[in-house]
Amino acid sequence: MNETSAVPTAPLRARAEIDLGALRANVRVLRARAEGAHLMAVVKSDAYGHGAVPCARAALEAGATWLGTATPEEALALRAAGLPGRIMCWLWVPGGPWRQAIEADLDVAVSGMWALREVGDAAREAGRPARVQLKADTGLGRNGCQPEDWPELVGAALEAEAAGLIKVTGLWSHFACADEPGHPSIAAQLTRFREMVAYAEERGVEPEVRHIANSPATLTLPETHFDLVRTGIAMYGISPSPELGTPADFGLRPVMTLSASLALVKGVPGGHGVSYGHHYVTSGETTLGLVPLGYADGIPRHASDGGPVLIDGKLRTVAGRVAMDQFVVDLGGDEPRPGTRAVLFGPGDGGEPTAEDWAQVCGTIAYEIVTRIGTRVPRVHVNG
Repeated sequence: MNETSAVPTAPLRARAEIDLGALRANVRVLRARAEGAHLMAVVKSDAYGHGAVPCARAALEAGATWLGTATPEEALALRAAGLPGRIMCWLWVPGGPWRQAIEADLDVAVSGMWALREVGDAAREAGRPARVQLKADTGLGRNGCQPEDWPELVGAALEAEAAGLIKVTGLWSHFACADEPGHPSIAAQLTRFREMVAYAEERGVEPEVRHIANSPATLTLPETHFDLVRTGIAMYGISPSPELGTPADFGLRPVMTLSASLALVKGVPGGHGVSYGHHYVTSGETTLGLVPLGYADGIPRHASDGGPVLIDGKLRTVAGRVAMDQFVVDLGGDEPRPGTRAVLFGPGDGGEPTAEDWAQVCGTIAYEIVTRIGTRVPRVHVNG
């Protein structure tokens, strides 16, 4: 087992172990699901909390041909770290680092006229064309160009291309409900996307790639794959939705295992309050274990009195409120030694909870569970 991150010799308070071998295997599974299409490994938000640069490298090793980020700063950091090939970023605000993106050979998304004007000005200053992907709002209602504004954007993009300022490399969109099987918006968005792509191509746009498929569409909607699929959460071994199936159903393996060393084990009498507000009171004489992770580390406060933890082969739950730096579990009289490993979530095949288990307790999605793990928790990359 190779560790690609420096590991202190002293015991770690906590660690998020990132299995790059599992990530590579997941990428290969996803490529097989979208045979014939390129795969974009989405590594936004520090690779969903897993560490952007190591995960990006592992994804490329496994056959991904594109990398994707939300912000241009994220994409520029990948390029500065030496990541090769095509990198796309899509969340821009006025005054963004257009020229830096052009000079770093990034593909940039444009959803409206203001962005097209700014990227054109930056290309003129840089003395080289920008690689631009036009985003269509086919029904998600977030970023992207509305259908009624699409003719103006396409026309202006073609003029900028003729002037040597840009090259339109892609046409793309994003699903709203691909994680909800049978939702009527899926077919409606796909139809609208085909119409908007056809309009652009009939007027002379020659995109390298057309893409709309995210992780759930990659897994379940082959008709959406087009030239490229964008895989985010599935690459990290997490199902986009319990309704679609478990990771194992798709041949995926969760990549992150979050654990901590017990900081204290002590006996307490019955009737003893635990943590702020005394929302948990011991029912009888017992032992308590202190886990040195809290909401400052990304442990949801909503997991109070419910978050599952594996300690010495037994499942426990958070007792009382999650605090900023720590939470307590009731050990029921067991006395594991301080330093014993407490596993909050992992792949699940060792009896430990999964990120999905934590999501269910907290009334959220597993995306949020892994992405919110904070910077105080070292990422230890193994099998790299």
